Amino acid sequence: MKRAIVLLTLNEIEALPKIFDRLPRSCADDFFVVDGGSSDGTRQYLESRGVRVVGQPKRGRGQAFRVAFAQTDAEVLVFFSPDGNEDPADIPRLLAKIDEGCDMAIASRMMRGAFNEEDVHWFRPRKWVNQAFTLLANLLWNQGPYITDTINGFRAVRRSAFEALGCDADGFVIEYQMSIRAMKRGLKVAEIATRESPRMGGQSTAKSLPTGIVFLRQLAREFVEDSPS
Repeated sequence: MKRAIVLLTLNEIEALPKIFDRLPRSCADDFFVVDGGSSDGTRQYLESRGVRVVGQPKRGRGQAFRVAFAQTDAEVLVFFSPDGNEDPADIPRLLAKIDEGCDMAIASRMMRGAFNEEDVHWFRPRKWVNQAFTLLANLLWNQGPYITDTINGFRAVRRSAFEALGCDADGFVIEYQMSIRAMKRGLKVAEIATRESPRMGGQSTAKSLPTGIVFLRQLAREFVEDSPS
């Protein structure tokens, strides 16, 4: 089973050099980058390391996911963002879940044994909102074990599963859409406990209020599509 590691980048030059050599490239058959239009030297750094860099027609994580599948014939893809939040050592663990027969494997920041970046604070708005969206998705559609982190983009997915889900979201909501539709179709989803570290550089482009509105709209869309006409 051919496997690919895909880096999703947008202006990651501060963190990327600190992470690159820790990436377990030997556990995959293909390794490449989908770049959202970096202007800080990210693309040049990667190309200097001999990495194939693919551009996107327009920005957005959903766009990046679809570009990635179009750029490889791998049967399984792992998506990794080199900003410091995600641990490269978790990549083989995600792939192991796929090898066990899962359709999708998610690095969970919410399950027992995991650590969320906000866990060092008593006030954890991002974590609580994440858990609220996750709870709603599970209550509405889950047919199997509770999925604790429906939103994290650090995940591995089979090509056949991604194609069956028909995900068309463009931005950060793509992962939530994937999780919801996997629940609807009864796909086998596994999670591993991960430790989310602070970003090493750059700024998140997922602003809380606009992103929350997009997630609400996606939730409503999925619900309406299930309703009898």
